[in-house]
Amino acid sequence: MISNNERMRIRRQMQRRISDVVAERRRARQLEAPAEPAAEPAEPTDSPRLTTV
Repeated sequence: MISNNERMRIRRQMQRRISDVVAERRRARQLEAPAEPAAEPAEPTDSPRLTTV
């Protein structure tokens, strides 16, 4: 049978792993996000060409 101390240790370990995975996914999402706004400045550079033509 598992003692209370062992149960608490396992629970903390699981929570730590979950928070590590969540943090890793958050970091991956933040790395993807700057790629999207980088496409936005490309659009305004096209519009001056249309106005000058």
